[in-house]
Amino acid sequence: MQNTTRNAAQREGARPGPQNDAQKIAEHMARLNIAGLPRNYELLHEAVCGRNTALATDISALGNHPAQARLDELGLKYRLVSHCGLAAETAGTEASKLLREAADRLSDGLKQKYAFARAAETLLQSLSGNSEQGLDAFMSEMEYLASSLASVLAAETELEAKLLSDVERIEALERGVAAVQAASVTDPLTGLPNRIALTNAIGELYERDEGAAGSALIMVDIDDFRQLNAKYGVQAGNKLMKKLSNLFRKSIKKNDFVSRTEGDEFAFIFANVGMRDAIAIAERLRQSVEENMVFATTDKSDPGTLSISLGIALSGDAATGAQLQANARVALLAAQSNRRQPIQAFGR
Repeated sequence: MQNTTRNAAQREGARPGPQNDAQKIAEHMARLNIAGLPRNYELLHEAVCGRNTALATDISALGNHPAQARLDELGLKYRLVSHCGLAAETAGTEASKLLREAADRLSDGLKQKYAFARAAETLLQSLSGNSEQGLDAFMSEMEYLASSLASVLAAETELEAKLLSDVERIEALERGVAAVQAASVTDPLTGLPNRIALTNAIGELYERDEGAAGSALIMVDIDDFRQLNAKYGVQAGNKLMKKLSNLFRKSIKKNDFVSRTEGDEFAFIFANVGMRDAIAIAERLRQSVEENMVFATTDKSDPGTLSISLGIALSGDAATGAQLQANARVALLAAQSNRRQPIQAFGR
């Protein structure tokens, strides 16, 4: 186990560390005079390390020292996780503004109605108290009353139209927030749920009245995927990632769950399975990848196939969701360090 841990650590150490990415992003932020806010960091990380060329182009178009509001607009446009709270806050602020304006218009409408009521009351008092009032005076008062009524009706019509417009705007804001929230739990490349969604799903697993026992978490890592990206390019790697995601999506049943948690890592939750079933499922996943993920290559030393390592942990062996993920991670590291046994189960 000590050798396994050391080999796994060496494998992890071979990967570019987060510090390198952080330095790269810090250089871009300093060059563009962008404030060191967490949401700005994610924005630049998606553009630079996530290789989102469209976002990178939009950021460049803002020039040096871009306004924070413009950067936030890009974060919302590309539905980044860090901007979900910002989207809800912005929508809430605008909705509150619309409601305050509606309240002011209602207040103005009531004032006009009260004014009309007073005018009508005055006219009635005038008629009842002065039976000899001339026709001209009477017509003048009726014209004033009619004018007041027309103003009230016009205000009511305008108010109705504005309220309908405000309701549509608030509904659009709600849809926007819902879309951003959905995007916050979705991997933008593959459309699969992301790490946040996985954590939420595991959390729900442990909140059930019947308990979390009876489910298996399988973590999957693509072997040598970084080298493949470096050799054939990011676009080719992205195409393979999408194809692999579709394969994984078709491999689960209705009550199961699959997510892309990192660049080359996925995670599955399978319901109502024990360790024997989980190992059989993992073996089928491994074989399916090797049989279906075949790509053309001019390198005779490259077989043109993908292989994966899998780590299995049972929910019944973990008291919390965090422990379940840690157990599956330990098993995955063991599998990654021993290519002859690419499927490892925690505690077995």
